[in-house]
Amino acid sequence: TRDENPLLTFNPHRLLPSLEYGVYLNKPCPDLDNICVYKPRLFATHVPYASLPTSIKDSDCKIVYMCRNPMDMFISFWHFRDMLRVESKELLSLHKAFDKFCHGIYAHGPFFEHVLGYWKASQENPNKVLFLKYEDLKEDISCQLMHLAMFLGVPFTEDEKKGGVVEEIANICSFEKLKELEVNKNGSSQSNGIPYKVFFRKGKVGDWSNCVTPSMVERLEKLIQEKLNNSGLTFKLSCKTSKP
Repeated sequence: TRDENPLLTFNPHRLLPSLEYGVYLNKPCPDLDNICVYKPRLFATHVPYASLPTSIKDSDCKIVYMCRNPMDMFISFWHFRDMLRVESKELLSLHKAFDKFCHGIYAHGPFFEHVLGYWKASQENPNKVLFLKYEDLKEDISCQLMHLAMFLGVPFTEDEKKGGVVEEIANICSFEKLKELEVNKNGSSQSNGIPYKVFFRKGKVGDWSNCVTPSMVERLEKLIQEKLNNSGLTFKLSCKTSKP
């Protein structure tokens, strides 16, 4: 029932365990059969597609890749790292962090190589890899939810659509709803102690424009042109689309 939805009492990261930050962190051979409460099992990862083991690539498991436009992602992660920073450590300045980002020095590998790996995989095998953009979800969540359900092999029935099930899921999974839940305001991760509240800042598209300089924007747009050229992948930095 609606009141029994696990998202109301558990942080999303608890329900979707991370392979590298949770499952395998202290256990080289974890019990994968019993590590997830729900079936089929759901896992999260930041690993680039090229680094995924063949046991994943050649299996029947579905891969859903979620990305965000590079500028919003960069600003969000910069704030995230600041919230996790110990007081004795100085914050890396925005300009220095941006320079590292543009040179591919970034957590989980260079941004553009990361997204292009999954983008190309989704183009080559669309039944295996679904490539989603955060901006598209914010723009039309219901359409994207139906697309996701179809990809996973559990499409919504006509009765569910008419009964408002899609809208109900969209509401309970929304950034605004999750941010205000008690578990996400005061809870913390069991594996690393990170407060759940640091995962919920603004969740807005285009908020980067309040933080960066025109020269940074120009540099990133040139980088997008260079890295995504002829790939077919585009990003919406705000209300406009940045095309390679």
